[in-house]
This record gives sequence, C-alpha cells and structure tokens, in this order.
Amino acid sequence: MKRIVLLLEDDPNLGLILQEHLELNGFGAQLCVNGQDGQAAYRKGKFDLCLVDVMMPRKDGFSFARDVRAVDREIPIIFLTAKAMKEDRIEGLKIGADDYLTKPFSMEELLLRIRAVLRRSGKQEDGKDSPQEFSLGKFTFDPAKRTLRRGRSSRKLTARESDLLRLLCLHRNGTLDRNGALRELWGDDTYFNSRSMDVFITRLRKYLAGDTGVEILSVSGKGLKLVVSRE
Repeated sequence: MKRIVLLLEDDPNLGLILQEHLELNGFGAQLCVNGQDGQAAYRKGKFDLCLVDVMMPRKDGFSFARDVRAVDREIPIIFLTAKAMKEDRIEGLKIGADDYLTKPFSMEELLLRIRAVLRRSGKQEDGKDSPQEFSLGKFTFDPAKRTLRRGRSSRKLTARESDLLRLLCLHRNGTLDRNGALRELWGDDTYFNSRSMDVFITRLRKYLAGDTGVEILSVSGKGLKLVVSRE
C-alpha cells in the first residue's frame, strides 16, 4: 500500500520538486502552500506522514504541528526549515516532531529520513514489515536478536553495530547516504561522530570477511554500499 505524505511548503517551486520526487520514489503526496490549507487537508484526508516547512503564511509549521499533536500523537512529523538555530530545533522536538531537516538538503537524505521515521513508527513505506532476518551470502543477520550467524557459529553485535548493519542491509547494493546515517544513528554528522562510524564500519568489515562475496564499500563523496554478489 502506497504511503501518503502531507507536504506543506510555501515555495511553490520547491514544493513541486519535493512532490514529484516523492511520487517518483513510490509515495503519494498532497501539496499545500500554507498552514491553513494544510490544516484543512489534514482534517479531510488520511496521511502517513507530515512533511512541514516551518516558515509559512497564514499558519506557520510549529502552529500546524501543535494543532495536529493535540488530536494525533502518532502521525510522524518532519520539519523542513531554513533555520539552523538550536532553539528552533529544540522547539520543534518539544512540539513532537520526529525529525528536523535544515535547508538546503539532498533529496537522497530526505528520503532516508522519511524511511527512517516511518520505520521507527512502524509504518513501512510499502505497508509491509521489513525482513526479520537478512541473508548476506554465507551469513544471516538478525537485527532483533543482534546476531550475525555463519553456519553454527554466531556473533553477538552491539546495538550500534546492529543498527548500522541494518541500515546497510536496507540499502543493499545501493548507496547509503553517510551524513544521513550519521544523523539517524549518532544524532548529528560531526567530525568526531564520523570517525566513530569509521570504527564501526571497520568492525563490520572484519566480521563479514569470511565471505568474499559480501563487502562494505566506501563510495567517494556519497556514502557506503553493502555489496552482496551472491546468496
């Protein structure tokens, strides 16, 4: 089942670009150019996620989110804003936002954030649960139990190792945006968190070294790629 996004963005050009990109990636999207229209659309429709610009005419994004949270504590809300101030981020999170993305941002990162929020809320984008286990060549990865098995041997992963490997599995044979992964798992993409991620990637590469058909590659300027060349 297609997931439907309520998109509030007062810049008509950016709004249409975001709407088109969401639809090209399998989502439905209804675009509103101000907070009042967004409020009316929310009351009439059924949506799986709200993607909300903070600075809008007739009702700003924070006011819209407060009204939504007064009647619905569950629907995911992601704020889009040109503001990078810590106070605004804190205010958005206090209202009940699930994430906060500062402009300019890449479409790849936006999709990563949306999928992460839907996954955490239990709303998969296709309406289905993600696999309970992942087959990685000679290995079987169980993110719930945090185990990586090969034959009769099993390795217990740390929570961070398991979360990172799960993200890579969800993007297998594709590119995982590095900064997006840092923000999701570490909270931000600072230099020190980036170096910490490198340590965990090195560990995962070591764990997977028993199968030459499974590799974690670094994609210059883009991110990471889990390549599984055979099952």
